[in-house]
Amino acid sequence: MSLAEPDTYDADTARVRPTGPRRRSSVAAAAACVVLGLGLIGGALTGSWLTGDSSDGPGTPDAFTAAGELWHSVPVDKLFPPTVKGDGAGPGGADRTWTRIAVAPDSGCGDAFDPLLQKALAPAGCLRLLRATYTDATRSHVTTVGLLFTKADSAAMGVLHRRFEEQGLATRRDLMPRTYAAEGTPAAGFGDGQRAAWTLSVLTDAPVVTYAVSGFADGRSVGDPQPAADATKADATTPPAQAGLGHDAQGLADRVERSLRKTVDSATEKPS
Repeated sequence: MSLAEPDTYDADTARVRPTGPRRRSSVAAAAACVVLGLGLIGGALTGSWLTGDSSDGPGTPDAFTAAGELWHSVPVDKLFPPTVKGDGAGPGGADRTWTRIAVAPDSGCGDAFDPLLQKALAPAGCLRLLRATYTDATRSHVTTVGLLFTKADSAAMGVLHRRFEEQGLATRRDLMPRTYAAEGTPAAGFGDGQRAAWTLSVLTDAPVVTYAVSGFADGRSVGDPQPAADATKADATTPPAQAGLGHDAQGLADRVERSLRKTVDSATEKPS
């Protein structure tokens, strides 16, 4: 875009050069360019606002990127609170309270999942895995909650989410997450055979897979584990359902996921 030259003085005659028809047309063309340029800039800004473009400058990272960095920038008590209250989260709408009894060192995903689940999650990659184990108020149930931070971008997480949904992978028994059995705690005997109910969710607004798996604290084996979605149904009669283990898994997973999102919101909140 070029603007018309300003009026100048002739060095010989010391008077203003006359403005003729050509001069007026140049000014009109310049004005049109200015209007067009402002229109394009305004349109770009409006488009950016409508599409949620996050190019707001430093200090305002987009939520997806911010979520992927939480594993090394947020205290463990933020992601896995020492005490989690589950108002109305138990069978029949009963209140639940879970107490954290162990936190695993952050790690890779080497032995954290059964081979088939490891293969199913492989397209997203494994950046870091965080886990904690909780017990209920009676100390008769134990539940491991996990946050798998992946290497995937938003599009890849969307593809993985659709695959899990369309193929029902989150409810297959051969794709159950593993437990974190910490010695010297009520979860010491919480192994593969003690898994009773589980839930797993591939997020699309963060590069994270959340999951929870629950069982009995006394180390009893469970021959008929159930997805939490089935074990929380009103007419479910299996031992995991009757004991409320589906509610433990679902309730803890939901609340840890909410805590994750609140932390992301705080990290991306623009200063007022």
